[in-house]
Order: sequence, then structure tokens, then C-alpha cells
Amino acid sequence: MRDLVLADGTVVPADLLRVTTSRSGGPGGQNVNKVETRVTIEADVDRLPLDDAKKTLVRERLASRINRDGVLRVTSQIARSQSENRDRALARMEDLLSAALEEQKPRKKTRPSRAAKQKRIEEKKRRGETKRLRGRLD
Repeated sequence: MRDLVLADGTVVPADLLRVTTSRSGGPGGQNVNKVETRVTIEADVDRLPLDDAKKTLVRERLASRINRDGVLRVTSQIARSQSENRDRALARMEDLLSAALEEQKPRKKTRPSRAAKQKRIEEKKRRGETKRLRGRLD
């Protein structure tokens, strides 16, 4: 298995990643029932070759993908072959870690245009009129 090279140039050695295989779900007949094509790659965030600030960034930005033990898990079962799923999972892990470490540019505050405000008010009036007409007729 190859090392992961992140967008910032950091290299994550392959021996820090744990690869497990299992049988894939879904349709596929005999192949799916016999061959372990699903690939799961796990990386312990604490053991990654990153400084503490970057580890904190990874933990914050990928919190929904990291379990209680601090392990980031990526699974691929799209392809029919184990090797292709391994490549897909490795690429996904690279993309996730690179995206988490990417510096986010600050958001520019914007204001709604005059036309947008006018459109919103007209829509509110239209909704109000519709609701008013639902009332009892005198």
C-alpha cells in the first residue's frame, strides 16, 4: 500500500493506516457473497505526522467522521474489485485530510440587493393575501 501525500506536502506513512476488508452489501450475486471487496481504512488522528494545531483542525472539521477513540474511518465498496476499492478509499482519505487542513478564506459579509428585498416583501404580501382569503366570508 502507498503512503498518503496531503495537499500541504505532509506524507502519512502507510504503516499508520489500518486496512481491513469485508464482504460488500447489495446486489452482485456470487462475487459479492464470496469475495471481500469492501475496503475500510482507519487512521488514528493522534498518530498522524501533524503538529498539534493541525490535529486540532482535523478533529474539528472531521468530527462527524471520527469515532470516540479518535480514529478516522473511510470505507469504499463501490467497485467489484478489492484493489479498486482500496485505491478509492485511499484517495478519499487523502481528500478528507487535505480539505480539513486547507486554510479557509474568511467569509465576506454581503447584503441583500434592493430587488431581492422587494421580491421578498411581494412574496410575503402574496402569502398574506392567500391566507386572508382562507378566512370566513361575511
